[in-house]
Amino acid sequence: MPSRISEIVFSEPSGRLHSIVMFASAVLFLGLYGYVHADTSAEWLLVMAAGNVLSGVAESLPADRRRAAGAFRIAAVSVFLCLLIAMVVAPEFVFE
Repeated sequence: MPSRISEIVFSEPSGRLHSIVMFASAVLFLGLYGYVHADTSAEWLLVMAAGNVLSGVAESLPADRRRAAGAFRIAAVSVFLCLLIAMVVAPEFVFE
């Protein structure tokens, strides 16, 4: 009996619209990083951009690449969770 999480993670990629949104948000995060990098350290924006790129790649794959899309989704969630854990455990390293 497959689990609900497995159905969601390894579902068909959502398509071009979702991937464009993810890639555009990654470009936005990179632009914000470039804008604030001179004044402050905002490496968390790079982590957000990396997570969005991974999500965008997952959603831009063909429909028959469900496992690869699932692997990219798991990687994206892992990147976001690592950032969240770093913000809770050591916020001074994230927000300097």
